[in-house]
Amino acid sequence: MQTIDTAHDIAEAVRALALAEPRFAAIAATTGLPPVRRRTGGFVGLLRIVIDQQISLAAGAAIWKRLEDCLAPFEATRLLAASDEELRACGLSAGKVRTLRAVAAAATAGSLDFERLGTLPDDEASAMLTAVHGIGPWTADIYLLTCLGRTDVWPVGDLALRAAAAAAFGLADRPTAARLQQLGEPWRPWRAVAARLLWAHYRQMNGLPAA
Repeated sequence: MQTIDTAHDIAEAVRALALAEPRFAAIAATTGLPPVRRRTGGFVGLLRIVIDQQISLAAGAAIWKRLEDCLAPFEATRLLAASDEELRACGLSAGKVRTLRAVAAAATAGSLDFERLGTLPDDEASAMLTAVHGIGPWTADIYLLTCLGRTDVWPVGDLALRAAAAAAFGLADRPTAARLQQLGEPWRPWRAVAARLLWAHYRQMNGLPAA
């Protein structure tokens, strides 16, 4: 499996994307090349992605800090031993408590093997992740893209990515997941970098700080 590990990898990907779609060159000229930035992976990395879903980065960071303080040392067995009341007091919704428990249970049982996950092709790694209750395709895509650094992950369920694609490519409406899937086909095997560029474009057009 190809991964993005260096600034050279990013530059190579952007050159290839610009050949396939010249508007990527224009985006990169204004946003700069995406940084090589990888999240911590494994049990902790997946939980952090789940916690950050559908809330602001500041809120996610605050919940994460409270959770770390509550669960230290941060391990699957410690999370399973915590009460729902303890976890809800950290700011977690009932749905996220269920998902975090499911991740911890799968990791403890070995059905979610993070070491093996890193060796699997994208589709098999995604299948292992989405077999866990509460882990959907978007969460799996973000884990593969940000924690494992895979080059060709294309998270078509991401709303910011859809909005950025509509703006960048002059679409009348935000594309559906199916339309975005079709749009990204010519950008293989660098669709993860295409996503990074489009996210940078989204932040810029909305006046948000660079990631």
